[in-house]
Amino acid sequence: MTQQQANAKGGWRLDNSYTRLPDILYSRLEPTPVDEPKLVVLNEALAAELGLDAAELRTEAGAAMLGGNTLPPGAEPLAQAYAGHQFGHFTMLGDGRAILLGEQLTPSGERRDIQLKGPGRTPYSRQGDGRAALGPMLREYIISEAMHGLGIPTTRSLAVTLTGEPVYREEVLQGAVLTRVAASHLRVGTFQYAAGLGVREHLQALADYTIERHDPQLAGREDRYLELLRQVVRRQASLIASWQLVGFIHGVMNTDNMALSGETIDYGPCAFMDVFDPKTVFSSIDRQGRYAYGNQPKIGVWNLARFAETLLPLLAEETEAAVELAEEALGLFGSEFERHWLGGMRAKLGLFGEEAEDRELARDLLELMQTEQADYTNTFRALTLGQIETSPLACAAAFQDWQARWQARRDRQSEPESASRERMQRANPAIIARNHRVEEALAAAETGDYDIMHRLVSALADPYAYTAEQERYAELPDSGERPYRTYCGT
Repeated sequence: MTQQQANAKGGWRLDNSYTRLPDILYSRLEPTPVDEPKLVVLNEALAAELGLDAAELRTEAGAAMLGGNTLPPGAEPLAQAYAGHQFGHFTMLGDGRAILLGEQLTPSGERRDIQLKGPGRTPYSRQGDGRAALGPMLREYIISEAMHGLGIPTTRSLAVTLTGEPVYREEVLQGAVLTRVAASHLRVGTFQYAAGLGVREHLQALADYTIERHDPQLAGREDRYLELLRQVVRRQASLIASWQLVGFIHGVMNTDNMALSGETIDYGPCAFMDVFDPKTVFSSIDRQGRYAYGNQPKIGVWNLARFAETLLPLLAEETEAAVELAEEALGLFGSEFERHWLGGMRAKLGLFGEEAEDRELARDLLELMQTEQADYTNTFRALTLGQIETSPLACAAAFQDWQARWQARRDRQSEPESASRERMQRANPAIIARNHRVEEALAAAETGDYDIMHRLVSALADPYAYTAEQERYAELPDSGERPYRTYCGT
């Protein structure tokens, strides 16, 4: 297809490589039409990156496409099959309310999945209706774009489209469809499903496909499956470290929500932490704290072990040898996570080079935050701006000792104070998607007012800007707005 032909079709250049996998891994079907599709949010910057015509998407025909009533040129829609450990319990799953339209070939040469979330029932819906409500879809739009602004690998949100139909949860809600964009929707759970089929050829086809999508440099190597495992371990160690550094809590780290691309996927009961506490949980269904902030690295390793188990038949002929190779690869997580996390902490504290006490310096600050119930983001913001007197830490005697150690560490480095401050500003966001601001935006949107949401998303697009316009988004919630709870929205 020429570029001129693509432009004539709204910029769509879809391929469907997933359909070339064994058909046991997916089910072909089309979205269920809705009554009255109405586009309410469009990510024009992302549309441009994808090579799509935003003006075309804003038309009635564009809304019909994003709502699932029509298909873009070249689409071969399907629902992916996968399994997953949900809160530690294994379940056979699949896209119960999502349909992959195809893979957009972007002007920059990337391949990006285009998926509709909430377009109706699929063979994997079980007792679900396959639909989604407006609030949770807007929430995913806001948080995923906030993560993108923070520079953290993430799936993106292209659009939210009202369906004109109600969805029934605990109450009657407005129905909506989210258009999600991802490097791929391959998950640990995808491999768990393939391994469960017990057909080596299916598993190998999926592994080779994953390598083609995410690690093409490995194609043809004898050790490609072991190196795939290592690459996934490295990506997840980096990703989870980046979550920890900004106080992000995913909330539902089931194996079907761990993307092999290293992108954050599934923004259900997620939230950003206010007061620092490793035990922080927001999800209403995580009653035991399995996915608490402090547990995220451990759960990451647990999930990766499940991925490694699926690859054992491809790693070596003898099970014992395969297990040994898998354990070696999994062992990379600890050092990789520590490297990314400690490197990030050095940046957040304006430190250059490496000294043995740096880890203790960072950990001691976090303990002080927990003891004094200090806000995580705003503590680092205050340190960056030299306004620590605004923090609850300022009156703590132990903090005075910590501050003296911190200053002594900075005095030992050759870089000037200005360079240290610049490094801190690049590493410490002035704002995050505060829970009360997200809820404020969602409440207004439910009434048809999207201005509050647009202003919030605009501010979150550059969280390191430190502008006067961002000040209100750094304000903490009233005490009456805590504790905060999130819900899956399914």
